[in-house]
Amino acid sequence: MQDTNTFQNRPVTMNDKNNLLQIEEHMYILDDVVKPNVFRNMFPYEEVPKIPFNDRIVPHNMPKDIWITDTTFRDGQQSRAPYTTDQIVHIYDMFHELGGPNGMIRQSEFFLYSKSDRDAALKCMERGYEFPEVTSWIRASEEDFKLVKEIGMKETGILVSCSDYHIFLKLKMTRRQALEHYLSIVRSCLEEGISPRCHLEDITRADIYGFVVPFCVELMKLKDEYKIPIKVRACDTMGYGVNFSGAVIPRSVQGIIYAINTNAGVPSELIEWHGHNDFYKAVTNSTTAWIYGCSSVNTSLFGIGERTGNTPLEAMVFEYAQLKGTLNGMNTQVITDLAEYYEKEIGFTVPANTPFVGKNFNVTRAGIHADGLLKNEEIYNIFDTEKFLRRPPVSAVSNTSGLAGIAHWINVHYKLREEHALSKTSPLVTQIKSWVDQEYANGRVTVMTDNELVREIDRVSESLGLVVKEGEILEVSKK
Repeated sequence: MQDTNTFQNRPVTMNDKNNLLQIEEHMYILDDVVKPNVFRNMFPYEEVPKIPFNDRIVPHNMPKDIWITDTTFRDGQQSRAPYTTDQIVHIYDMFHELGGPNGMIRQSEFFLYSKSDRDAALKCMERGYEFPEVTSWIRASEEDFKLVKEIGMKETGILVSCSDYHIFLKLKMTRRQALEHYLSIVRSCLEEGISPRCHLEDITRADIYGFVVPFCVELMKLKDEYKIPIKVRACDTMGYGVNFSGAVIPRSVQGIIYAINTNAGVPSELIEWHGHNDFYKAVTNSTTAWIYGCSSVNTSLFGIGERTGNTPLEAMVFEYAQLKGTLNGMNTQVITDLAEYYEKEIGFTVPANTPFVGKNFNVTRAGIHADGLLKNEEIYNIFDTEKFLRRPPVSAVSNTSGLAGIAHWINVHYKLREEHALSKTSPLVTQIKSWVDQEYANGRVTVMTDNELVREIDRVSESLGLVVKEGEILEVSKK
């Protein structure tokens, strides 16, 4: 009867977006099921997961302000050897520089379980940066909460698993028991004046309207009661989310964001998307979350994370620029600095074909492509990669490079521009081409290395009475 009265007395409110009165069509009450709903029709374990559609279309609703958060030192450490404290502080400094004066990288989260974790978090906090704000991650337990209080953080993430896979099969609870347990930990945070960030684990296999929305409704009641922000992080833990229009929840990213934002009443600025890349959808799903009402996207540098990894931080920098038409102060050249630091100081090499940071991301081996680059680099380069990443497009030299590829390699390597740039008819280029052809005729199968090319260019240049140096080619008299 109480639920019926609540339904009948739903308030009529003004919709500020369309200036029409509105009334919520449904009441979202916890569905405390006896048996877990694991959506076996969508997730038949012995088959590939299925993507059903109902053609319910969600309207675009991108917030005015969107931003990036980081989990490099939390989720990003779950698939690799732990960083040292000095490494974490150095990377954190570069995140501050990359995010720029407007704090586009808003937060960075840390584990607090080991002394080295806590030392790293404290040293980063001592930097005094407004952004990225140092935050933590804990399980929903009183013991973990003590760690947050001891270190003095203003916000912490809390693991609140929301699918029946986790509630019933892992936690051995009912939905009601899980909800009450989570809310008790959230209250503990609020009592201490700490802002909780609820990590809704495995949301793409959860009952969105039977558990997620009723839980978020209760969180918003606590937010209003304590006057402290409560964030909701939608975690696509297994990478099941899809961005297809009209797809069915819980797989629909836009459907999930709409439910949290519109039906549960969570403001966009308190919603965050955390994606995984199991089905190659981490970036598109994160962008979709932004477009449909989520202000914050959680990322990991280079996508490093458990299993197939997280949404790459550097990818979302350029997704932001494409959506907003501006970088809003972000210093994208730091992305290249980070890649170099990882390789030289940490010993981690990003896969060569990784966009923006891989060694070969803007390298072409095809002669026809190199010919286009030689004439105008816009033909085969995604944008001015030298301006944004300090990495001009490069032609690798092999048996398929042709004269154009060799000329382009020399021009880029020696920074020869305008009147100093070589054409593919230059005697230096044609003689290097002859040497390359002979190498492959003799059975070579690998790409020419930079050192090999420099040595041969020095030898041929000397025979031609030339000196090739950075920015220019000089003629010298032969003795």
